[in-house]
Amino acid sequence: MIFKEFGKNIAVMRYDEPSNLVDVFETSVKKYPTHKYIGEKNTDGIYKWNTYQELGDRVANLRGGLATLRVLEKGDRVGIIANNRTEWAICAYATYGLECSWVPMYEKELFHTWKYIIQDSGIKILFVSTDTIFNEVKCLIEEIPTLKKIFVIESHDEHSMMALEAIGKENPVASKKPAHNDTAILIYTSGTTGDPKGVLLSHGNVTSNAQAGLRVFPELNSTCRALSILPWAHSYAHTGELTAYTMVGASIGITTVDTMGDDLVKVRPTNLICVPRLFNKIYAGIHSKMEERGGIAKKLFYMAKDAAEVKRRTGKTGLKYKLLNKMVFGKIRKKLGGRLRESLTSSARTDTAVANFFYDIGLPIYDCYGLTEASPAITMNCPSAHRLGSVGKPIEKVKVVIDQSVVEEGAEDGEILAFGPNVMQGYHNKPEQTDAIMVEDENGIRGIRTGDRGKIDEEGYLFITGRIKSEFKLLNGKYVHPENIEQSIKLIPWVANVMLYGDGKPYTICLIVPDMEMAQGYATELDLSVSPEDLIQQKDVQNLISKEIRAHLKGTFGGYEIPRKFLFITEDFTLENGMLTQTLKLKRRNVLNKFGVQIESLYNEDSQ
Repeated sequence: MIFKEFGKNIAVMRYDEPSNLVDVFETSVKKYPTHKYIGEKNTDGIYKWNTYQELGDRVANLRGGLATLRVLEKGDRVGIIANNRTEWAICAYATYGLECSWVPMYEKELFHTWKYIIQDSGIKILFVSTDTIFNEVKCLIEEIPTLKKIFVIESHDEHSMMALEAIGKENPVASKKPAHNDTAILIYTSGTTGDPKGVLLSHGNVTSNAQAGLRVFPELNSTCRALSILPWAHSYAHTGELTAYTMVGASIGITTVDTMGDDLVKVRPTNLICVPRLFNKIYAGIHSKMEERGGIAKKLFYMAKDAAEVKRRTGKTGLKYKLLNKMVFGKIRKKLGGRLRESLTSSARTDTAVANFFYDIGLPIYDCYGLTEASPAITMNCPSAHRLGSVGKPIEKVKVVIDQSVVEEGAEDGEILAFGPNVMQGYHNKPEQTDAIMVEDENGIRGIRTGDRGKIDEEGYLFITGRIKSEFKLLNGKYVHPENIEQSIKLIPWVANVMLYGDGKPYTICLIVPDMEMAQGYATELDLSVSPEDLIQQKDVQNLISKEIRAHLKGTFGGYEIPRKFLFITEDFTLENGMLTQTLKLKRRNVLNKFGVQIESLYNEDSQ
C-alpha cells in the first residue's frame, strides 16, 4: 500500500474537559446566565431571545419530567421530529443529562424513514413539533414495542412538552454526567443509497471536535452571533454551531432558507455556518441584479470589484478602493446584517470566483471538510491558515492519511483516511458496514475511510479531488470528477441545478434545471407570451444556455470533461422529490432512475 500521512502522529487519545455535553451546557449557563442564547421569530416576525439561564431552567424541568416517566435508563434513546427551534436544544440537553442518547429526525422526511429510524434506534420517548406529525406517527406506539410515549411541542394538552416540563418543575432531579465514551447522539445519514445508517457519536467525539474548531477560530466568543440555517439534526450544524457556540456563550438566531434574506438584517450575525450553495445563490443574485440595473450602478460595481482585486493582489489600498468599498460593498454588507465577519462552509468546495468575491468585500469564506462519521470536522481553513481552493489543514488531534493503493495507478491523489478522537463509534446495528469503513493506525487509534479522494500540498493543505464512488470513467479511460464541474456550472445565472453523467460513455451529458425566474424575466423583457417552461423547451434558448456553459468551463476543465450534450428538465432537484439529501447533496441514483431513459436516448442518437 502507498500511504502519505499529514497531521500529528496520535500516540494517545486524549479528551480535554469538558468532555461531555452536559458539562458544556451547564458550564455556560453558570458563566453566561443573562446572555442571549437562542432567538426565534414570534408571529409578528420579531425575534424573541431566551437567555442561557432561561434555557437552563427549562432543561432542568424537562429532565425532571422525563425522569417521572420511569421508562428511561442509561443508554436509552430519546428522539425528536422537528426543525431547529428552542425546544430542540432543550430536549437534547435534558436527554444528555439522563445519560440517554439523542436521535434527531427531519420534519421534511418520509413516514417510512421516520418509522425505520424509530424502530432501528429503539427510541423510547419521542418529541414531535406539531399535532399534524403526532397524528401521523401515533400509530407507531402500537407497531414498535420500544416506543412508549410521544409528546407534542406545539400543544397544551396532557401530551404536550409543556405539561411534562410542569411536572418536572415539581419533581426536580440532578443531572448525570456521561463519560466521554458514552453515546451522545445517533445521527442517521440520509444517504444516497439504501437505508439510513445510524452514526454513533460519543460525547467525546462531539466535544473534542467543537474544541478543535474553536482553537483555530479564537475570535469566537460570547459576543458572537450565528444565524442558524442548517439543521442541527446533521452533525455539521450540531457540532460546529449548537455545541461550539454554546461552549463560548454566544447566541444563535434561527432562520430558514426562504426567510434568510430578511433574517440576516434582523439577527445581524457575526458568523455563519453554511454551505457553498447559499453563497453561490447570493453571488449570482448580486451579479444578476447589477446586470439588470445597468447604468452607473453597474459601472460602480465592476469598478469596485477591480479595485478590490488590485488590493488582494498587491495589498495596497488607495483612495479609490476606500471610496468604492464604502459606496458599493458597504451596501452589500448591510444587506447581510452589517456585522458579518466570516463564514465557515462545508459539503463542497466554494468556487474560486465566489470565494474571491466575498473575500474582496470583507466577508471571507473558510472551506472545511468532514463527514458525519468524523463528528464531522477533519480539516479546516481559518484566518491564520487559509489556502483558497483547499479545505484546510487537519485540525488538532486529527491525522489525515492519503491511501493511493485504492485509485488508478499513477494518480497523484488517493482516498482520504482520518484518525482521531472525532471518529465515530460505528454504525448502529450494522457491523459489516462498520467493518468496511473503520481502520486503525499503528498505535491502535480509530480511523475511517472517507470514500473521498484528495491530495495534500507541501504545507499540509488538503484538496478534495473527487469521490471514490461518484467519479466515473469514460470509454477513453479518462476519469471525471463531476462535483467540481457541477459547482462551476451552478455559477451561471441561468442554471438552478445540474448533474453530470458519463459512466462508461464516450462523452459527458449534462442535466440542466434552468432558473425559472431568469426564464420569466427573459420572456418579459422580450415581450414573449410564453410560460418559462415553454421558453426553456425552445431550441434557441437551450443552445444559448449550452453555449454559455461550454464557454464558462473552457480553460478550466479538460475537453473530455465538458459536456457534449444537454438534457433540459423543468423539475428541480429537491428534498421533497427525493433527489437531494437534507444537506442538499445530490442523490445521483434517484436522478438517474427518473431521467435515465432520456439520457440514454441522447447517446442513442449517435447510432441513428
